[in-house]
Amino acid sequence: MPATTSATPARAEAHPAEAHPAEAHLAEAQPAEAVRWLDAEEMAAWLPLMRVLHLLPQQLDRQLREQAGINHNYYMIMVALSAQADHEMTLSRLAHEVAMIPSRLTHALTSLEGRGWVERRPCSTDKRVQLAWLTDDGMRALEHFAPGHVGEVRRTVFDALEREDLAHLRRITGKLAAGLGDHPNPPGPSRSH
Repeated sequence: MPATTSATPARAEAHPAEAHPAEAHLAEAQPAEAVRWLDAEEMAAWLPLMRVLHLLPQQLDRQLREQAGINHNYYMIMVALSAQADHEMTLSRLAHEVAMIPSRLTHALTSLEGRGWVERRPCSTDKRVQLAWLTDDGMRALEHFAPGHVGEVRRTVFDALEREDLAHLRRITGKLAAGLGDHPNPPGPSRSH
């Protein structure tokens, strides 16, 4: 049996500038060594990934809007807060947890506050630090619509996979998230600003 190699460097050397047919017209306008075009195998993985990244958030948003009147980002804010023992978190930590820039988080929290599901308040030990808190009404609302959301996640993602696919999915998404600078456990406690 032939020895297994990492494949990525070898493929890059064997096909340093070959573009997939979908990008061939773009490649013609570039110097041969300027771009590492995706080869056919890479493109066959890339295009379905792009389709999933486009369609899955739309589907999850649709289900949540119909049932709860909120989008998936708002739902993830409520889930992140509910996972804390006291249902609160600093805004900076929350922004990291839900991968939102501060301005978008502020907009989302304002909307959730308008529903009575979240409150913002200063930290009791450091008035410069703002906390977001999931209210009792917010927790009850989350408990009401979480089962429908989980059902949609199961239908759109996990029902399409075999059990052995899960380890591969976790490994691949972990690598991609790390490459995007995502560190699931940043230093400092949940209250640290």
